[in-house]
Amino acid sequence: MATSDQSQVQLGLDTFGDVTRDESGALLSDAETIRNVVDQAVLADEVGLSFFGVGEHHRPEFAVSSPEIVLAAAAGRTQQIHLGTAVTVLSSDDPVRVYERFATLDAVSRGRAEVILGRGSFIESFPLFGYDLRDYEVLFDEKLDLFSQLLAEKPVTWSGTKRAALEDADVFPKTESGLKAWVGVGGTPESVVRAARHGYGLMLAIIGGPAGRFRPFVDLYHRSLDSFGRDRLPIGVHSPGHVADTDQQAWDEAFEGFEAMNNTIGRERGWPAYNRLRFQHDVGPEGALYVGSPETVARKIADTVRTLGVDRFDLKFSTGTLSHGRMMRSIELYGTKVAPLVRELLA
Repeated sequence: MATSDQSQVQLGLDTFGDVTRDESGALLSDAETIRNVVDQAVLADEVGLSFFGVGEHHRPEFAVSSPEIVLAAAAGRTQQIHLGTAVTVLSSDDPVRVYERFATLDAVSRGRAEVILGRGSFIESFPLFGYDLRDYEVLFDEKLDLFSQLLAEKPVTWSGTKRAALEDADVFPKTESGLKAWVGVGGTPESVVRAARHGYGLMLAIIGGPAGRFRPFVDLYHRSLDSFGRDRLPIGVHSPGHVADTDQQAWDEAFEGFEAMNNTIGRERGWPAYNRLRFQHDVGPEGALYVGSPETVARKIADTVRTLGVDRFDLKFSTGTLSHGRMMRSIELYGTKVAPLVRELLA
């Protein structure tokens, strides 16, 4: 169940496992980047954060293509923090295997596994695993429906058009108390209604513009849950950011990584070149970047929680080539300074 007291909002972290640079400016290996992600999860647990999410990508800028394995490594070195994806690209995966992997993660983490399912904003996994992009919508619709049935952990009979049918099929292992599942939504009403219809938590990916423009999606989700006769379910927000001791330090540290990532993706998608003026707008009140001192970031998160009435805020703390050392300091400040300030502001 979602929380009703905003001062009890959960604070989490997300990473896509961006390949970063060392002190000399050389790119780290994928292997070292992955080991660093596990260390980041350990620190997030130590500073008392609620969730650590790892994204799935299949392109050179990101080291993590199998987040469940990275999360299993983190499970063995953490105690309390919940571990999940940000997101699992269900459209180009098999729902049965996704369920089995996360049920296994839930076992080794003693009930701390979560899965956030999405269609994927990058398309590399589709040709890689033999899927036709023309089936983008129907793949997600059908596989989400099947996954919803698998979550009941009972024999499933199911048929669709893009996967072999199942007849009274049972799937293992079973979890001890059920698997927590969300759907990641980038901002389409159909996706919001779909999440409510199947009974998933709603994770809003807000990566551009003010958070307030997503309020209609929150209201639609609540109305949809009511119309489907479902109880209240949690809502979360995922947004990029970086924390340092001062605003200026945070801006100076983060800009290069944001510039590199935006320009790399922008060249593929026809975006204009990213610049410092655009960055400073994005870190301001009308932008979706939570970059600054603990006080600045805490105020912006608290405003978002108030505006949207959400239950969890996940900061995507890795962007581009931002170094491992700076990310570790950001995690430390986020857990020890930002989280208490957010709860104080909301109390």
